[in-house]
Amino acid sequence: MIKTIAAVGLPVDEVLEIKRNRILPETPMDSMKRISIVTGIHGDELEGQYVCFELQRRIEQNKECLTGIVDIYPAMNPLGIDSITRGIPAFDLDMNRLFPGDIDGSMLEYVVARIMEDVAGSDCVLDIHASNIYLTEIPQIRINELHQDILVPMAEAANVDFIWIHGASTVLESTFAYSLNHIGTPVLVVEMGVGMRITRTYGDQMVDGIFHLMKKMGIWNGEVKSVRKPIISRKPEDVCYLNASVGGVFIPNVEHGTKLKKDEIIGQIVDPLCGKVLDEVRTPEDGMLFTIRDYPVVVEGSLMGRLLKKEVCGYE
Repeated sequence: MIKTIAAVGLPVDEVLEIKRNRILPETPMDSMKRISIVTGIHGDELEGQYVCFELQRRIEQNKECLTGIVDIYPAMNPLGIDSITRGIPAFDLDMNRLFPGDIDGSMLEYVVARIMEDVAGSDCVLDIHASNIYLTEIPQIRINELHQDILVPMAEAANVDFIWIHGASTVLESTFAYSLNHIGTPVLVVEMGVGMRITRTYGDQMVDGIFHLMKKMGIWNGEVKSVRKPIISRKPEDVCYLNASVGGVFIPNVEHGTKLKKDEIIGQIVDPLCGKVLDEVRTPEDGMLFTIRDYPVVVEGSLMGRLLKKEVCGYE
């Protein structure tokens, strides 16, 4: 059941519409649990589009197993998706800095307020993001330490590789996730893949996790796949950041998700004009590379990757 949850007029007789598809069981009951899948807040992050499609496809194949409500919001920023831009075009605004909005405010404040109003009350929300065009990430869930007691058990059922709990001092209070968590609607922020692309294997992994979470919540009574046990990082010092020492073109030697030893070469920064290797990017210590540079051109200081220390990963 498709519903327009917010609509505002645009120039040249166009209308900005935010739509939701609600999937209900064949025999609806009172007091059903509700899970909401939200994506497209940033227009250049498309990994969630495949998740929305594949989740609905699998539900329709076994609709009799659905015992709760599934709400799907595939395009929170349709103007950004249409124009391949992260923010809201023409306004030069990041939609994820406008929440919780204001129903009596500007056009965009009104839109995000209506989104908040519609999603609030869900028993679980997954806010699916990709990385930007420069980096690629393994499937992970990022959680604010203020809400970890509620969110970590949910995240552990979602089939991600990594749960990253960050400090309250780094929290942006104007985000979709913070605003809903603040009023008691639990939101898991998923990061996976790379901007402007779809990584099907990650999408399938995420959909498997959503079904597992739905079964745990009592929304699905069909068969589900077992989920992987995620690594959980709780301290800022668990993560090493790798930055470029020079500008050039980055040629990676490994893939993200690889377990590495200290001083292993992650990749090389080269000079195509002279045919020289300008620098070798090496691991500062043992650990798992969970982020790696995807866009080859780098300048001094560019983020090349992030490494989770071995003692946190728990491998030999």
